[in-house]
Amino acid sequence: MVRNLNHDTFLVIRYVKRRLTVLIDIDGKHEWRECIDVPGVRLPRGYYFGTSSVTGDLSDNHDIISLKLYQLTVERTPEEEKRDREVYLPVVDNLKLPGLEAPLEPMSGLALFLIVFFSLVAIVFAIVIGVIVYNKWQEQSRKHFY
Repeated sequence: MVRNLNHDTFLVIRYVKRRLTVLIDIDGKHEWRECIDVPGVRLPRGYYFGTSSVTGDLSDNHDIISLKLYQLTVERTPEEEKRDREVYLPVVDNLKLPGLEAPLEPMSGLALFLIVFFSLVAIVFAIVIGVIVYNKWQEQSRKHFY
């Protein structure tokens, strides 16, 4: 959506009161559209924002024109202060990732029995076929033409 445009595109990332919001302006109209809004994001303290670039033959060229960071002073209760201080890894409350549904129910006793039974039957069948093939091979190797 941002390739080969004749105007600059902009991205705003906001993190306020455990809510992460990403806004974009790709139309060049200076109107922000919401890209993502995730409540319940808890980020640890003491980390830094950074940008990186790669030089060389690239298929796209993205320039970072400016990076503006603001620290907002937000009044917190002692409970919120303690809860935010204990975050060591980034966490999102009640996040449901695509492809991760509820855990599968455990197999019933009958299903487990049938799986084990047919597995054993298949193993015995493979052993019997192996013994027959081995005996035929032994018979063929004993025959000598003089």
